Amino acid sequence: MIHVFTENFTDTQVRITGDDYNHLKNVMRIQTGDDILVSDGKGRNVIAAVSGIGPDEITADIIQENACDSELPCRIVLYQALPKADKMEFIIQKCVELGAAEIVPVETSRCVVKLDSAGRQKKTERWRKIAAAAAEQSQRSRITEISPVMKWEDAVQDAQKLARRVIPYEHKNGAGELKKLLTDAGARKIDSIGIFIGPEGGFSESEVEDASKAGIEPITLGRRILRTETAGMALVSALMLEMESGI
Repeated sequence: MIHVFTENFTDTQVRITGDDYNHLKNVMRIQTGDDILVSDGKGRNVIAAVSGIGPDEITADIIQENACDSELPCRIVLYQALPKADKMEFIIQKCVELGAAEIVPVETSRCVVKLDSAGRQKKTERWRKIAAAAAEQSQRSRITEISPVMKWEDAVQDAQKLARRVIPYEHKNGAGELKKLLTDAGARKIDSIGIFIGPEGGFSESEVEDASKAGIEPITLGRRILRTETAGMALVSALMLEMESGI
């Protein structure tokens, strides 16, 4: 599936430029008349026949709208505390593949990484490119939204828009809350879930307390301590499997 900007669509035709043009022309060796699957990354997917290959763009005539069921029935938003090094890129890539609808990078008290305004913008732009590439590779019909970096307090407030909000916490005992979350997700009783994942040093006690007061449920992910780059993927994977168990 190729993702292109909405403005490259008309009612009857689509234009493909940039990296996707180079990939189709020079790697896939696309020819006039070949059919391709194209998405605007916002839910519109079409089958189109290549009608022209120019020096910097490919044009394709839309044959039909294409229904795509690659998206999860429940919107998963991952609030990921900023990890060290390039772990965020790995987290974004894999959680996009697993079906996350939105990823919000969060600054918490124990984050080692501190970004200034310019650094935030640069990172966000790169993360969005990674998300777009992962969505294309995994045949997603929607590109996962990568929000600007949020402060902890703002992220907690932002999550109030979601039906269910959870925060895996290593000192939480009992798996009852996790089991109920998975059961409700599988039964499609909830339409949105927010997941808060801490940095390498975990959440502070005051942050967990803030979250609990805001209706964000502490849950356990099991008897093992998971790395920050593993925890979010583990929970998104479990949710995905429960939601798609009927396939």
